[in-house]
Amino acid sequence: MTEDKSSPVPGEARAADVRPAPQADPAPLGLAGFALTTLLLSIINTNLLKETGAIVPVLGLAAFYGGIAQFVAGLFEFRRGNTFGATAFASYGAFWMSYWWIVTHVAMAGDVHNAIGLYLLGWGIFTAYMAVAALRTTLAVLGVFVLLTITYILLAIGEFQTGAPPHVWTQVGGWFGIATGLVAWYASAAAVINDSHARTVLPTGPCGPKQTPAVRG
Repeated sequence: MTEDKSSPVPGEARAADVRPAPQADPAPLGLAGFALTTLLLSIINTNLLKETGAIVPVLGLAAFYGGIAQFVAGLFEFRRGNTFGATAFASYGAFWMSYWWIVTHVAMAGDVHNAIGLYLLGWGIFTAYMAVAALRTTLAVLGVFVLLTITYILLAIGEFQTGAPPHVWTQVGGWFGIATGLVAWYASAAAVINDSHARTVLPTGPCGPKQTPAVRG
């Protein structure tokens, strides 16, 4: 029997040839779902759009695009080992799904403005410490979290106030929400366009000495 010496360690050679398949960045999807849902709701909060059924498309986005799609992006960030991205996208995906559920049940609950104020305040606190973590990402991503923190706080104050909605604080929060959505949309567009062109077309500006690996905004 002739000994085959062409591959002295066949097992190791085969293992060396196996390379992990490249994974797409889920951040642009999560940012896009967050951006569009935030923009539409914020326009309503500013009282620019006064249609009685304007909340319906927002709820559709909150359930599926801002909610499910963003939550899935968070799960893929877990797989990529990105704690920041996973926490952010899974949390805000859950926020939008919880928002959908709350709005569809609030009519039968009676007066809940203080409870919703606490709900928004809690999200504001969460977003504030995520903004601290975002100091190691990009200026675009940091801008989203800083603006979103302000938005939540203003909306919470608006809910704590009495009077006919939307309260002036809610309207101001709506304008900050529009700014938040636009910056998030820019960060999403930059990630997709820069990746497809394999170069920086839309800059996002690193704001720390070390970026979180999978959050490139």
